[in-house]
Amino acid sequence: MAELTHLDPRGRARMVDVGDKEVTERTAVARAVVLVDPATAGVLAAGRAPKGDVLALARFAGIQAAKRTHELIPLCHPLPLSFVGVEAEVDAEAGRVLLTTTARAVARTGVEMEALTAASVAALTVYDMVKGLERGVTIAEIALLEKRGGREDWTRSG
Repeated sequence: MAELTHLDPRGRARMVDVGDKEVTERTAVARAVVLVDPATAGVLAAGRAPKGDVLALARFAGIQAAKRTHELIPLCHPLPLSFVGVEAEVDAEAGRVLLTTTARAVARTGVEMEALTAASVAALTVYDMVKGLERGVTIAEIALLEKRGGREDWTRSG
């Protein structure tokens, strides 16, 4: 197991010094899965929710959240994001909303937290916007799917 980089030699939390790391293009892709009743999913897919276009609002919320990740997650570096995207896909039959996020920057550190934050807040937005239609909404998964750039590339298996 790799050593924890956010701890100093005395075991105290610290911000990692990335000053000596190479500046490269960094990309991360994350996904959130929101489970809803198939009837609720149909309303989302049609854009007919009482509170408006839920998926459009979730996209905007995810983008805004990625831009503020360093304010939300302790010890995260503020990054000059060059792109944040949030794609929403509804499978009405399965009652599933897939939110796939991409974050990109040319920087000394990765954008995994930005992609994960975007996915998390997009999922929370879906939850908030449909809770009046259904109380049984579940955020089933938030996961990093891949990262590119920096020391190594990584892709989730399975």
